[in-house]
Amino acid sequence: MLADAGLQLDYRDTDSPCSEKEIKARIRGVECLLCTLTENISSEVIEAAGGSLKLIANMAIGYNNIDVKTAVDRGILVTNTPDTTTIATADLAWTLILGVVRRVIEGDALARSGNWKGWGPLQLLGGDLDGNTIGIIGAGAIGSAVAKRATGFGMNVIYHSRSQSARIEEAAPGAKRVSLEELLKMSDIVSVHVPYTPETHHLIGEDQFAMMKPSAYFINTARGPIHDENALVEVLKSGEIAGAGLDVYEEEPKLHPELSELKNAVILPHLGSATERTRQNMSMKAARNIVALSKGEIPPDLVAESRAGFLENQ
Repeated sequence: MLADAGLQLDYRDTDSPCSEKEIKARIRGVECLLCTLTENISSEVIEAAGGSLKLIANMAIGYNNIDVKTAVDRGILVTNTPDTTTIATADLAWTLILGVVRRVIEGDALARSGNWKGWGPLQLLGGDLDGNTIGIIGAGAIGSAVAKRATGFGMNVIYHSRSQSARIEEAAPGAKRVSLEELLKMSDIVSVHVPYTPETHHLIGEDQFAMMKPSAYFINTARGPIHDENALVEVLKSGEIAGAGLDVYEEEPKLHPELSELKNAVILPHLGSATERTRQNMSMKAARNIVALSKGEIPPDLVAESRAGFLENQ
């Protein structure tokens, strides 16, 4: 799409993250930067562009990898890819829920080990879903899609968000908005679906894990730093909660050294949006924002801070 629009491209053909040093070396004179959530677009990177940069197109919904304030201050637009990962991420959240609750990874390992002795009445007993309660933190598109799927498993849905959400209540009729403390105390499964911001850093920490039921499970497919990984490992080790399903980590791709050893944790390498259709949609949306700018149009997917800065300067 970008080449068809007559744009000159400088791109990498590898799947590994681009280092900040490499971006700095290649960004001078560039007008548009298409990046992913693994690239750190700091103020230093933005300054290295030397004043040429007009748009940072992030191929992700979250954009905490970008110093948006510096970009806005310099008149650089920032876009993301909203409404592209909802279905894939909601499905993956349920993959983690089923995986940890029904001890799928442990069962797979046992079946492959050559040591399986056959069916036993107490073998790898897991939890139940039907009639239990799922607590969803964040009532946006992904949280609502997770809630919708919960109804198919016969679960009760409660949620925590800054305001009442018609979206999640339509997705899961009977869903009830509660405080974070109530949600943690009532839920059999706690699933996180809020963006990562300074306000949500360690939203779920030692005190919050202590509120959860010993039989409850914690799921995070949003961003790793929303939960305190050290605190999570401790409650998993002690059995203060039953288990966790994680797709994101506090210092990604680095994991807490004990996390991979815990049998009551199902851990995935950030696969939330990893379907062919979803990744294609994300890349195409990021490209469309760049093409729009090249035509003198306002990119359609400006992030909130960038949109506010743009309107303020009109």
